[in-house]
Amino acid sequence: MAQSEGRRPVGAVVTISDACARGEREDTSGAALRELLGTVAELREPRVIPDDRPAIEATLRELADGGVDILLTTGGTGLGPRDVTPEATLAVIERLVPGLAEAMRQESLKATPHAMLSRGIAGLRGRTLIINMPGSPKAVRECYAVIAPVLLHAVHIIAGGGHG
Repeated sequence: MAQSEGRRPVGAVVTISDACARGEREDTSGAALRELLGTVAELREPRVIPDDRPAIEATLRELADGGVDILLTTGGTGLGPRDVTPEATLAVIERLVPGLAEAMRQESLKATPHAMLSRGIAGLRGRTLIINMPGSPKAVRECYAVIAPVLLHAVHIIAGGGHG
């Protein structure tokens, strides 16, 4: 769904966590992302799914193909054996947007050397911008602050708008 004049983009947040999906842990990173993204986008119902590659791929496809402009994931970007969010995202996107993930990692490195272990990616599926975010509320807020200045411009360009 293209963003038109006067319409806020449609956004969605997907939390990818076995513990949150089982109800064993509160989804604090997803809540933080919804709060942040909700300032610039009309949000769809949040999703909380396990670290399961087929489930991640299906959810991303459903939301992207269903008209979401900005799709942010949280969780599953580390080195753990069940951290498969980047692989699932790669299977779904059509074009990479590497600068977003690079910028988030670069800024996060100022706070912790562990940022270099983050494997999150960003890319496009049709007219949907999909960005993998870290799994902690603190990291989510830091990384969102990095991409926030370009999100609406990115949606405008993806929808066919000019670069001006």
